[in-house]
Amino acid sequence: MDTVSAKIDTRLYRTEIQSASENILISDEPQELGGKNLGLNPTELLAASLASCTVITLRMYINRKQWEVSEINVKIDFERDSDRNVSVFTRKIEVIGEVDETQRQRLETIANSCPIHKTLTHSIEIKTTLI
Repeated sequence: MDTVSAKIDTRLYRTEIQSASENILISDEPQELGGKNLGLNPTELLAASLASCTVITLRMYINRKQWEVSEINVKIDFERDSDRNVSVFTRKIEVIGEVDETQRQRLETIANSCPIHKTLTHSIEIKTTLI
C-alpha cells in the first residue's frame, strides 16, 4: 500500500504533501484563486501522476528492449466536462530516438498499461473516515 499524507495550516491553500518514504512536495492554488502558486495545484498533480508514470513505464520497457531512445516527453491536458460528467485526459507522447512504426505502436500499448493509466480507467473506490 502506498501512503501519502497532506497537511495545511493557516496559509491559504499551501499544502505540504509527504510520502511514507519522507519525500515532500508543496501543492498550492494559483494567485487568482487565492493561493500563492507555490506548487502544482491538485488537478496538475493528478495529471503529473499520469505523465510521470507514463514516462517511467516507457523508459523501463525501452531499456529492457535495449532500444536507442534518448528522451521521452509526455504532455497531459486535463479537462472536466461538467455537462457530461466526464474527465478527459489528452496524452501526447514524444519518443526521441530510433524507433520504427511497429515499435511506436507497441509503446502506445505500453503507455496504456502504466499503473496510473490503469487506475484512472478502472473503477475507483474512495473510503473516507473522519478521525
